Amino acid sequence: MLNDITSFKKIYIATGYTNLRQGIDGLASFVKLRFNLDPFDKDTLFLFCGKKATKIKGLVWEGDGFLLLYKRLEVGAFAWPRTESEALAISAEQYQRLMSGFTIVAKHPISELKEPKEIV
Repeated sequence: MLNDITSFKKIYIATGYTNLRQGIDGLASFVKLRFNLDPFDKDTLFLFCGKKATKIKGLVWEGDGFLLLYKRLEVGAFAWPRTESEALAISAEQYQRLMSGFTIVAKHPISELKEPKEIV
């Protein structure tokens, strides 16, 4: 289920650490109170990672109830953004990179040079 993203309209990740002992109600409250997002937004996947980057949980409202997903990697770890901020909306491509163990947030993003240096 977590490897197939075709059924999700939007994907958000909770950056930083999340207490994965929480169940559906705790994670839905976390989404609402911390990020001011609607956990009842149908087909929106909210992802959470604990201190160990080998385990993640996902929460999805399917219109008739919540679906709680749990994934534990046997080998490797997720490259989870640990800087706490708002919920990070990610693209399908970033999601695939995350599920493949790659980082989705560049440590030193390349930016466009506003005023090029003069060539002598």
